[in-house]
Amino acid sequence: MNNVEKIRNILISLGVPEKQQNDLCCYVLLVMGKIYPDSKWKDAKNEWIRIHDMMSFINMFYRETPYAENTRETVRKNALHHFRTAAFVEDNGLATNSPNYRYRLTEEFLEVLKANGSEESVKKFLKKHDSLKHIYASKKDKQKQALSVNGLQLTLSPGKHNKLQKAIIEDFAPRFAPNSKCLYVGDTTEKDLVKDVETLKKLGFTITLHDKMPDVVLYDAKKNWIFFVEAVTSVGPMDPKRIVELGDLTKNVTAGKIFVTAFLDFATYKRFASDLAWDTEVWIADMPEHMIHLNGDKFLGPR
Repeated sequence: MNNVEKIRNILISLGVPEKQQNDLCCYVLLVMGKIYPDSKWKDAKNEWIRIHDMMSFINMFYRETPYAENTRETVRKNALHHFRTAAFVEDNGLATNSPNYRYRLTEEFLEVLKANGSEESVKKFLKKHDSLKHIYASKKDKQKQALSVNGLQLTLSPGKHNKLQKAIIEDFAPRFAPNSKCLYVGDTTEKDLVKDVETLKKLGFTITLHDKMPDVVLYDAKKNWIFFVEAVTSVGPMDPKRIVELGDLTKNVTAGKIFVTAFLDFATYKRFASDLAWDTEVWIADMPEHMIHLNGDKFLGPR
């Protein structure tokens, strides 16, 4: 097994995400430890080194086709930033544009290299430091958005689209669809976060692919109204084509249908204003108490 595969196996055992297991990341750690093709791993070192010198050593000892000089920023963003988070490397605290800015391996990671990534050395390292996968997963969990739907406590993955969906459930629904039940809500990561298949079928829905469902579906049983709400941050308003698609999806639905396009702010609404279908509604999260009604002989209500 060559040095690159050895260091890759060490990264895997330390819980490093696949993106940081590529050859470039492996080269960086090998060169920082001064482990060259014929080196003994027990002699690994952690001397301060510049990215420029890393690239020179990589090109000299590990690459048949040299990396270009402009690869330095790639090394910084794709390897060193992640390895610093994982406590594999540290910097000398100077400004990044300083000619004296340097990195080196941490003492803890150096010990893992010297032990050739033995099981004992890996366990010892992970006792002191969380794995990179765990760190990144924890950050994602912190960014998730809590959401209460039909009395259930759920979480939406981070992002503008799901932020808008949360606003639809928490701000739009109580104001304009009070006492309604949420039959469907998607999530950019988990897709069908809420999907009341039984009620949807009773109402006459033809349940097909996820991408044909509106972002949020609300049902007011007392009025027998269904609210189809699209959360629009970049694509997908209630344009004439979308209305036809939803008509096919709900051709057997007899309940009154209300089509709503929701936006986070007025600027986003203006971008899509000319695309919106007539006889639909617009709701803007920044102005939650108001609706924009696009023509028709009456305000909010089914056609």
